[in-house]
Amino acid sequence: MTRISPVTQEIAGSAAPSGAGREPRRAAVRDRVAGAPISWGVCEVPGWGFQLDADRVLTEMRGLGLAATEFGPDGFLETSPRAKAAQLASYGLQAVGGFLPLLLHDPGHDPLPDVNRFIDGCLATGGRVVVLAAFTGAEGYDARPVLDDAGWATLLGNLDTIAQRAAARGVVAALHPHVGTLVETGPDLAQVLAGSRIGLCVDTGHLMVGGADPVAIAAAHPERVVHVHLKDVDAALAARVRAGETTFGEAVRDGMFRPLGAGDVDIAGMVRILERAGYAGWYVLEQDVMLAERPTDEGPVADVRASLAYLTEVTA
Repeated sequence: MTRISPVTQEIAGSAAPSGAGREPRRAAVRDRVAGAPISWGVCEVPGWGFQLDADRVLTEMRGLGLAATEFGPDGFLETSPRAKAAQLASYGLQAVGGFLPLLLHDPGHDPLPDVNRFIDGCLATGGRVVVLAAFTGAEGYDARPVLDDAGWATLLGNLDTIAQRAAARGVVAALHPHVGTLVETGPDLAQVLAGSRIGLCVDTGHLMVGGADPVAIAAAHPERVVHVHLKDVDAALAARVRAGETTFGEAVRDGMFRPLGAGDVDIAGMVRILERAGYAGWYVLEQDVMLAERPTDEGPVADVRASLAYLTEVTA
């Protein structure tokens, strides 16, 4: 029998009926679908195309009927946690939490102050998930160094320390394998799974670009999955990134990430695997896009609408 993650049980517990011995009751998948500002081209990387304003993005999320959103980069939403919570509530959206790139491999750097500040913001807004990426120390996601054994030991130790701090404060930490970070490829992820206890954010796009199979990872380690980013992928463009024939940024600009059902990832199969394993967390529609200019048509919301329709159909 597949073991359900204690974190998944905790997330589901808020909807569980009272009574000893009963399994937590999960919300339906459609009620656990969230948005992400990057699907509207809003990104923390300098020079990442035209940046849409929060009012347009949040209004369109609300119009799609999404339940919640990740925070997006600093400066996208209001700065103070109280103002951020009020801003999201004014659009009828819950806070999921958000993406936190951290320097984790440097023994001279303590990431916990940044983690604690981020958790403060999560707790003030009702967000529950701290999505970590192993930042290289350089801007962008087009290149990364190779870690030695000492660097890996420091990184893995920091991941466990952060996971423990997050749990102690009532939130969930999830490591996000991400192109251009120190955890990108299948072997990188294997080191994390073997050497730490942190939960995993399965990002279907970044894992495929890194040469891993997100469906196989979900099937092999469902108990480690505590958060999910859904995007589809043009496998041919992803292969060009891995071969060094194009950069990650150029591939995103060229449409490497696709609406769900329009690429080469078995999204339906992965969601089925996770649901059967008892996953109760968010499915975040997170299709990285890069806008050359302000859209003159309806813009990125069309792809998010298509992804939502596909996910609704395959989980009906």
